[in-house]
Amino acid sequence: MKLILSTHNVTLTKAIEDHIITRINKFDHLDRFAIDARVTLEHDHRKAPEKQFSCSMRLAVPGPDLFAEDCERDLYAAIDLVTKKIEQQIRKRHNKYKARKHTEAARVKRKRQESGI
Repeated sequence: MKLILSTHNVTLTKAIEDHIITRINKFDHLDRFAIDARVTLEHDHRKAPEKQFSCSMRLAVPGPDLFAEDCERDLYAAIDLVTKKIEQQIRKRHNKYKARKHTEAARVKRKRQESGI
């Protein structure tokens, strides 16, 4: 998966980049069809002190892209919350897909049972 990282008023350090990469590597396990992840880190000193850092992430997958954003006092906390939100969206998509496959199989099985009687 490709990572596209952009910052606004934030100096990108190796530690921040490593933290983002470790969080995004989880997505490969959850959704192997993910194409790329676009992460934007921002610092706005005009906001209230408890919500200065914001992180937004767009995960490109087949179908509609997944998007999440969060604002926190700590940049690492914002990154963690955004990745958690994306993970929840991936799980929800996967569960919907499995439920749809299950209902189709159940429908076919019911038709077979009715025609056999």
